[in-house]
Amino acid sequence: CYNISMLILGIETSCDETAAAVVENGSHILSNVVVSQIDIFAEYGGVIPEVAARNHLEVVMPVIKKALTDANKTWSDIDAIAVTHTPGLLGSLLIGTLTARTLAILHQKPLYAVHHLKSHIYANWLEANSSSTSQSQPNLPVFPLLSLVISGGHTQILKMDAHNHFEIIGTTRDDAVGECFDKVAKILGLPYPGGPAIAHAALTGDRTKYRF
Repeated sequence: CYNISMLILGIETSCDETAAAVVENGSHILSNVVVSQIDIFAEYGGVIPEVAARNHLEVVMPVIKKALTDANKTWSDIDAIAVTHTPGLLGSLLIGTLTARTLAILHQKPLYAVHHLKSHIYANWLEANSSSTSQSQPNLPVFPLLSLVISGGHTQILKMDAHNHFEIIGTTRDDAVGECFDKVAKILGLPYPGGPAIAHAALTGDRTKYRF
């Protein structure tokens, strides 16, 4: 019996967060490092693509280095690199994909392009405790299932009958839920990001002002 461990370095730069993680055997999170740009864009009330890309460029390598350090791994331990290639802000995606491609060539590792909305769904199979096994996780998703994806610029309800089989049941026609919250917050004079700001304001709102 062989105990084979597969370690993948994941890189994500689809919008305004620079992230890297080391994942073992597709489910065990050994490290997860995220650098957010919320403080930068709070002044503008939304993400500016060019500014986001420049900030990814500044922090992507330190984030990757910290992910390896936190996982107590070196490049010789990594079996493959995965990177978000779509969808997202073009400039931000470019920083991540070019960084991943360069590292894959430099360290002679396989490179896998990842659709990050699918990854939002598959995050439900991840677990932070690397010592546990999937058999000990009673709440893992089982097929068939419905998944609600609400990711900034994307809102979808998808049906999955098996792995990698996606059927879009419903989606927004004009704008995504996350972006609507940001726009409404800006109109109301609330800070960015809009979702938490509106939720906080609602706690002190007058629930009898409008009759539904």
